[in-house]
Amino acid sequence: MNNPIDVLDARLLRVFAEHPRIGVLETSRRLGVARGTVQSRIERLTRNGVLTGWGPDVDPGALGYPVTAFLTLEIRQGVGHDAVTAHLRTIPELLEAFTITGAGDLWCRCVARSNADLQRVIDAVVATDGIVRTSTVIALATQIPYRTVPLVQAAP
Repeated sequence: MNNPIDVLDARLLRVFAEHPRIGVLETSRRLGVARGTVQSRIERLTRNGVLTGWGPDVDPGALGYPVTAFLTLEIRQGVGHDAVTAHLRTIPELLEAFTITGAGDLWCRCVARSNADLQRVIDAVVATDGIVRTSTVIALATQIPYRTVPLVQAAP
């Protein structure tokens, strides 16, 4: 399999990760390449699905949701993931969900305003016939926040 990025792509992605509002012209200056090179690489990385967005990173804690929890959901046989996922999409505190292997069927990361509020969020999650059971783990502290720069640096 060919590597989807090269060394220049990795440098470009690192600049944008560290300075998301920098702009194409300043990026080209910092990397010592033409503005058109930066623009064409951004377009290719986006087209290939490597670069997926430019949105702001939002801290749920700063929005008033300091509690993070991980829920493992077991789905009722015959219901399927699509119906459960459609239900989960209606819950704003549910940040992401993954189909998993192991004891459960889905793994979800959610946030809440407090431990007591977490019960409300869990009640909303299980308020569908498609979920048989859930187990919850509360995060105490973030040791390594979501990151991709080390992965990008290791890729080329």
